[in-house]
Amino acid sequence: MATGHLTRRGFLELAASVATVSAVPQQALGAPRRLAATERLNIAGVGIGGMGGGNLRAMETENIVALCDVDPNYAAETIKRYPNATFYTDYREMLDTQKDIDAVLIATPDHTHAVITMAAMRAGKHVYTQKPLCHDVYEARQLAAAARDCGVTTQMGIQGHSGEGARLICEWIWAGAIGEVAEVDAWCSLSYYPWGHAGWSSKWGVRPTDTPAVPAGMNWDLWLGPAPQRPYHPAYHPAVWRCWWDFGCGMMGDRGAHTLDSVYWALKLTPPTSVEATSCGLNPDTHPLSAIVTYRFPKRGNLPPVKLTWYEGTRPPRPEELEDGRRLPDEGGVVFKGSRGKIVCGVYGDSPRLIPESRMKEYARPEKTIPRVQGTHEQDWIRACKAGEKAGADFSYAAPLTEICLLGNIAKRVDARIEWDAEALKVTNLPEANQYVRSDYRNGWTL
Repeated sequence: MATGHLTRRGFLELAASVATVSAVPQQALGAPRRLAATERLNIAGVGIGGMGGGNLRAMETENIVALCDVDPNYAAETIKRYPNATFYTDYREMLDTQKDIDAVLIATPDHTHAVITMAAMRAGKHVYTQKPLCHDVYEARQLAAAARDCGVTTQMGIQGHSGEGARLICEWIWAGAIGEVAEVDAWCSLSYYPWGHAGWSSKWGVRPTDTPAVPAGMNWDLWLGPAPQRPYHPAYHPAVWRCWWDFGCGMMGDRGAHTLDSVYWALKLTPPTSVEATSCGLNPDTHPLSAIVTYRFPKRGNLPPVKLTWYEGTRPPRPEELEDGRRLPDEGGVVFKGSRGKIVCGVYGDSPRLIPESRMKEYARPEKTIPRVQGTHEQDWIRACKAGEKAGADFSYAAPLTEICLLGNIAKRVDARIEWDAEALKVTNLPEANQYVRSDYRNGWTL
């Protein structure tokens, strides 16, 4: 599937040139096993209590040979489903001891995506990592470079990228359906409030001070991974870690990675030059109640500069072309504003429509030029692993997309405009913002 272009390729070459972690020579790695299309991959799942369990079910055309989760009670249903798979609580032990693994699914909390993904790639395993790819911008650059050097097949879990809607958006915009696109509104109307809502909540996002017992059988130290040390609390696990800065990437990583996919793809975006945020309910520990984040992207070849506004916990202004009685998608979506019209779609690039509907009905759709995915996003990755090809949302695509989302989080944390030097991996106007470009890892953890 052809999703790259010269400006993106140049950006990746740039990313590799500024990487500070030395690449491991491929001959020192475990090389991926080559399979025929009729053979089955041996797949391991890491982080299988939530979304990972669903991903594995979509991979059951293959052999599920290993499972890993720090909380076997939370993952019990998935463990029971695959009785022939070997179970581990530590992914490092799994990679060290079980040599029949070809590929690894990673669906842990955001803050551990990078360290597990890097370890799997360096062990010569193909990887499918849930969105967002990682927790900070530095990690995104490192994972993109390592994926290239390790020669493995990668995929980020943004299922809309394998769907019909995102392809239609690209084909319509590239065919000039709405003219030049210089402005986009994107949004997610959901909120995490009240924070830590699993049996406990904090009105103002203050972290809990009580120290309940760690659930029986859970390895809390491994759950923390590279994140700062803090006691276990149900305000973090299970399932409510995403609202905390130390563990999650907030709505920007949760829904932004999905919603901005079609924008990034269709408009062939490169790194932004500036990002400005205004937040409500901002505090040092949790993502804000709501935010408006404005990106400025430079001209790309013959394409005009783009202003992208992300509305989080709220909605954008209603387009004038939207008929009375017709609603924008409830949970989120995109409005592409062209010089000759507008396109509206849902969170995953789904159900794109020119507005008003009369314009959609009269539109002569162009020929379909982007290859379609047969089956699910997971099956696209499996096919690519066996063919030795790139999957649709491989890390050369997913890492720059994730970086855009994470730059929005940096702007939110400083509640200001940041000017971004992509080559130097640096915020140039607010030095204090650079502490969020690369997180400090807890002692004993490295990328």
